[in-house]
Amino acid sequence: MKSIRLVVLLAAWSVSVVSWAASLDTIVITQGRDNPTKVAVVPSRMDPALGSLPELSDIVGFDLARSGDFAPIDRDDMLSLPSRPEEVFFRDWRILGAEYVLVSQARAQADGRIALEYHLFDVPNEREMATAVVIGRRDQWRDIAHHVADVVYQNVTGVRGAFSTKIAYVLAQNAGTSRATYSIEIADSDGERSRTLFTSNEPVMSVSWSPDAKKVAYVSFETKRPTIVVHDVASGARERISAFKGINGSPIFSPDGRNMAMVLSRDGDPEIYVMNLADRSLRRITRNRAIDTEPSWTPDGKRLIFTSDRSRQPQIYQVDLATNQQERLTFEGDYNARARMLDDGNLVYIHRSNGVYHVAWQDMRRGRVVPLTRTDLDESPSVAPNGAMLIYATQQRGRGILGVVSIDGSVKYQLPSSSGDVREPAWSPFMDPLLGQ
Repeated sequence: MKSIRLVVLLAAWSVSVVSWAASLDTIVITQGRDNPTKVAVVPSRMDPALGSLPELSDIVGFDLARSGDFAPIDRDDMLSLPSRPEEVFFRDWRILGAEYVLVSQARAQADGRIALEYHLFDVPNEREMATAVVIGRRDQWRDIAHHVADVVYQNVTGVRGAFSTKIAYVLAQNAGTSRATYSIEIADSDGERSRTLFTSNEPVMSVSWSPDAKKVAYVSFETKRPTIVVHDVASGARERISAFKGINGSPIFSPDGRNMAMVLSRDGDPEIYVMNLADRSLRRITRNRAIDTEPSWTPDGKRLIFTSDRSRQPQIYQVDLATNQQERLTFEGDYNARARMLDDGNLVYIHRSNGVYHVAWQDMRRGRVVPLTRTDLDESPSVAPNGAMLIYATQQRGRGILGVVSIDGSVKYQLPSSSGDVREPAWSPFMDPLLGQ
């Protein structure tokens, strides 16, 4: 059995023995829904003063395609290329079977910024659904595109889009050599524009975002012992908040950002603690001779979900923070770990079936467990803030990559690495750089 004790005590060793990638490659969509909505994202009309910029329709169209809910129409099949409302002839788009059409034009402003005007149309009902002018700096062109994709997604599906969010993940270069470096990377949700937040000659792991997406917490071994660090994404300021003797691991912010759950072994066995981030006071949550680890918060912040081997096998438990009442949540299978609770009260976690580790979804009312992935050695699931997708680490041809799957399992895509392995992804909360949030 894959020992939970080994997962906790030897986690630092496990990241140091793999070869890591320095970047992510183009997304590979491996599975979509049977009847996605046909949408026409018309190439944007560009002000010549803007010079060369990536085609906006490519970014928006790909965002919508990777959601699995949309099938963008190829530009070569378009009968016209409108950029303004008066240029849209619904007959042309009905011929192509398009249900929605997005047109736009970009112009340079006197201050050097870009103003993008867009219009979204409902073809069957011949009506305009959304229009606005989005303004951003030249280096925010991709942010503008992701913002527009979010608008389209929300207007059509009724669910807030998450294309403007970020993902964080851990990577290493030259692992196993004297030149090994380990770093935390942050990228757009499509893997583009990755940048290094922190680099060390020692392993780093367990990345999590603050609810305002302005900070990340992680475990660093830069002092040769595990330390929990909070890192400001914009300023780069770092603060060590837990460096007790023994294990300092699995940091995760509470939904209101005031507290942090973590795993400490300061009093003996690894147990779950909650730290008040204002005064650094600690509250011990679990008291058990077994290993209690991998805490996560319920959406309301009133309970913690965690992994424990107190039943002799890793299973998922929850504890009410007001009453300290604890309850086992998983019973199917001999290995269930790293759980996250969705806004609807259901769970996603790593579930072992026939010796293979998959991401699974559990209906908490009926107890039904549904595997969402079919890859091997899946781990570290992290849910998008709109609850539509989750990102996880997996293996492909002996190398670590990142995979994304919809909560219903019908949509799948991969973010391969250019070389080596990537691990421990974390999807950010909602954010929109154009709105300063």
